[in-house]
Amino acid sequence: MLTWALTFFIIAILAGLFGFTGIAGAASGIAQILFFIFIVLFIISLVARAVRGEPPV
Repeated sequence: MLTWALTFFIIAILAGLFGFTGIAGAASGIAQILFFIFIVLFIISLVARAVRGEPPV
């Protein structure tokens, strides 16, 4: 999921450089949403591992 967020971030930067502001805004919004979903899932997985008693890797 982080890979998709980075991909949309790069698309947003390139679209912004070429003047496609609508596409850049949309890609930026998608990248932000995917990034925050990734962070939430990462935190949930860390908490789940801690609850099961497994040491962090």
